Amino acid sequence: MSTKHAQVRAQQRAIPPLVDRLLDEFGEEQHDGHGAIRVYFSHASRRRMERALGRHAAGLFDRYLHAYKVESTDGQVITKGWRTGRLPRR
Repeated sequence: MSTKHAQVRAQQRAIPPLVDRLLDEFGEEQHDGHGAIRVYFSHASRRRMERALGRHAAGLFDRYLHAYKVESTDGQVITKGWRTGRLPRR
């Protein structure tokens, strides 16, 4: 479930709904230290996606590998965006 804010941000930032599902299935989760969870694609999640979908099919999603979303601890999507740098490790 997404908030209205997350839906607007996804549309503004051109992040298709399929990327949200790929993040759910293959993304890495990291607590942000403020009560939310970041979900993003890592090298390991990329390899898992290649094994599940095949190398060619996973390659079609290369343009979306910098997408991320922020969820509350109850699973509601707060916002979506594009990583422009490395995520800080906590």
